[in-house]
Amino acid sequence: MKVIRRKTLAAASALTLGIGLAVTGGLAPAASAAGPETTYLVLAPQGAKTDRAAARVAAADGTVVARYDQIGVLVARSANPRFTTAVAGAGVDSVAATAGLGTALEEGETVEVPAADAVRTTADATAEPLFAQQWDMPMMRVPQAHAVNAGSPDVVVGVLDSGISSTHPDLASQIAKDKSASCVGGVADTTEAAWNPTTSDHGTHVAGTIAAAVNGVGVTGVAPGVKVAAVKVVNDDGYIFPEAAVCGFIWAAEHGMQVTNNSYYIDPWEFNCRNDARQRPVWQAVQRAIRYSASKGVLNVASAGNSNVDLQHKTVDEGSPNNGTPETREINSACLDLPAEAPGVVTVSAVGPTGEKSYYSSYGQGVVEVTAPGGDTRFRTQGARSTTTDAILSTTFNTATRTNGWGYKQGTSMSSPHVAGVAALAVSAHPGMNPGQLAAFLQNTAVAKPCPAGVYNPVPLFSAADPHLYDATCSGGARNGFYGAGMVDAYNVVR
Repeated sequence: MKVIRRKTLAAASALTLGIGLAVTGGLAPAASAAGPETTYLVLAPQGAKTDRAAARVAAADGTVVARYDQIGVLVARSANPRFTTAVAGAGVDSVAATAGLGTALEEGETVEVPAADAVRTTADATAEPLFAQQWDMPMMRVPQAHAVNAGSPDVVVGVLDSGISSTHPDLASQIAKDKSASCVGGVADTTEAAWNPTTSDHGTHVAGTIAAAVNGVGVTGVAPGVKVAAVKVVNDDGYIFPEAAVCGFIWAAEHGMQVTNNSYYIDPWEFNCRNDARQRPVWQAVQRAIRYSASKGVLNVASAGNSNVDLQHKTVDEGSPNNGTPETREINSACLDLPAEAPGVVTVSAVGPTGEKSYYSSYGQGVVEVTAPGGDTRFRTQGARSTTTDAILSTTFNTATRTNGWGYKQGTSMSSPHVAGVAALAVSAHPGMNPGQLAAFLQNTAVAKPCPAGVYNPVPLFSAADPHLYDATCSGGARNGFYGAGMVDAYNVVR
């Protein structure tokens, strides 16, 4: 039996260089409102309009705060404790409260270092002040790709995350402000302050990996010629709620984005089970949003997760929810990691500087499409200690001092934006590809990586209590559970 326990990434996974830059039918009678205001996803039948559902919301003492007619989904709020039963009926397919369904974004600790090395004048990507520490870029042949095509400004990557610092010197010129918004609460807010980071620099780090400018400062992104759009889906408490993700996918679809990056999972339960009455509406709403975005030309890229889980074989989850006391529950093929396991999403595992699977990266034959650098700070010491520079260097924002900088983080959260960046290069070089063609192109141009023999565990010293904590077994041949079709290759997609 495969037991899944949520694992935590090693400490010292983030290092920041702070430089202080300024930078319808009969309606049920409503019950009297007598409880805390709660947010709900209300779904009309597939393909139906939301008018009848909206009428039922109003009759149940609720308010529609966002209406996504494109996919038949409403975001509603109500203080009626019987709202779920009161709103049910003709015109409503399903409904679920999202209270308690927010999942925490994983963050790493920050270690500040002197910033002098981050500033130097150069116009050469390989001579950006911190490029020598970006071991991830040569691994994907990014320098060779830049010599051919560094990306088109007509290509926009939506960063569904915690916001992007609009004053960061490596990102200020790279952000498509007219396409940026906060989706926190399920309602789009286009004010610049709303989509900037408040309590997390995760989105700023992701954005730098995708498109940090070649400007003589800091680092270079995989596709410095493209634009990124901040689509904030993480609230100030560090949680992603389903309504925010739905809003994010629809926003990207309606604002001409070709790619989105999704370094998170939806729901504090690591796996969303379609056979669970409460979780099913979340699955339906998110899946509708993803399908709609794909129909509008968006390729969605997502991280596989950091639990060292074989996503192809999962039976028991003991590590969820992550916003309360973990419980044990049986899971099966109806239980999926969202958005990573949603159909049509490119799922990415992580490797470290050796090119081998990072100790924490989840995997799975038929689940992982490709792999990319995500960092592995423990492989050198077999898990005993961290080596920070073996993580991924990118742009950061110190939320305490409100200053911009550069620093290290690791996780599949970091591998996914590498793939989003390569996808942006591919669209730049070969405009007109639809999402399915683009996903296939990324896989067909990837460099295959074979499975390691036997049981794989690069960090046996990570836990004295359980030296087998990070054991993993790879299955498959040229396309396998650890690496999918292989390492994405930036040069291959542009030449």
